[in-house]
Amino acid sequence: MAYQGTAWKYGDDINTDVIIPARYLNTSEAKELARHCLEDLDAAFVKKMRPGDIIVAGSNFGCGSSREHAPLAIKAAGISCVIARSFARIFYRNAINIGLPILEAGEAAERIQDSDRVEVDLEKGEIRNLTRGEIYHARPFPDFMRELITAGGLINYVRERAGGAAQ
Repeated sequence: MAYQGTAWKYGDDINTDVIIPARYLNTSEAKELARHCLEDLDAAFVKKMRPGDIIVAGSNFGCGSSREHAPLAIKAAGISCVIARSFARIFYRNAINIGLPILEAGEAAERIQDSDRVEVDLEKGEIRNLTRGEIYHARPFPDFMRELITAGGLINYVRERAGGAAQ
């Protein structure tokens, strides 16, 4: 499973209130949340980014509240994966549960610059900076987690295993 896109680089401590501002939490409709993804940090983000692009950030990405809306907004906006030095644990779990690939990779988070073209191979845990000709490494996802991501998240994974019976 590989992804390729333009990097959108942000700093440390990007919290869930910045990823999806609280004023939009009156819905859990993914497309509506996507329209407001990161707007308090980068007002033009959803207009500039393209499906398949990649967010790169520093430490503690997704800190703050435990809202599941944050990874959902990112995924629905079309971001293929998020690379950061580290993630808040609840954001990490929420992202995997909805099928949003996230990779902890300190060197990649430091070296990748805004607008670099990046390719990510989840199976190998390899991150290629196509712009700079560099390769970084992250711990590859175990098979089970890759299956969750491929299925589109935990609910879809269970639904597939139950023969479509899970609602």
